Amino acid sequence: MTSPERARKIAIVGASAVGKSTVTVQFVEKHFVESYYPTIENQFSKPITHNGIEYTTEIIDTAGQDEFSIMSQKLLIGIHGYMLVYAVTSRASFEMIPIIRDKILNATGTDSLPMVIVGNKSDTDESHRQISTQEGQQLAQSLNIPFVETSAKTNSNIDKAFATLIAEIEHTTPTDDKSKCVIC
Repeated sequence: MTSPERARKIAIVGASAVGKSTVTVQFVEKHFVESYYPTIENQFSKPITHNGIEYTTEIIDTAGQDEFSIMSQKLLIGIHGYMLVYAVTSRASFEMIPIIRDKILNATGTDSLPMVIVGNKSDTDESHRQISTQEGQQLAQSLNIPFVETSAKTNSNIDKAFATLIAEIEHTTPTDDKSKCVIC
């Protein structure tokens, strides 16, 4: 059994249809889900090794958020880090990232939390792309959050996105806080 200090809980958040579930399933099960069924909430678990230490990650794949969504307490209590996902094919989903980030920070009453911004669907033909890699990087830099562009379809940078978030959790949380939990 994994000790509490070796367990990490991650929430995958973003607008509807950005690929939150496909990113999660690709990471956990190593396959791409073609069809789209809106998620209410799913939970997955997978070990991640960071700096030679194995962490059991509980991943909460959430329903799509919009600017009027209320942040569920389940997305706030016990969460160690957040993956903020948008689709490079959707400007609206990209514009939701700062809104979702601010909702999380306001609800938790903090100025910063371990997060990573993920621009998904990078395999998309350039003619369908609405957000450039540079725009994603600029947003991430302005919010002081790491950025990774991924494709769940081709499994490009999926592991990197999760590894980046685990690194953020371990880097931004004081070492004397063994649970590294945002709100427990």
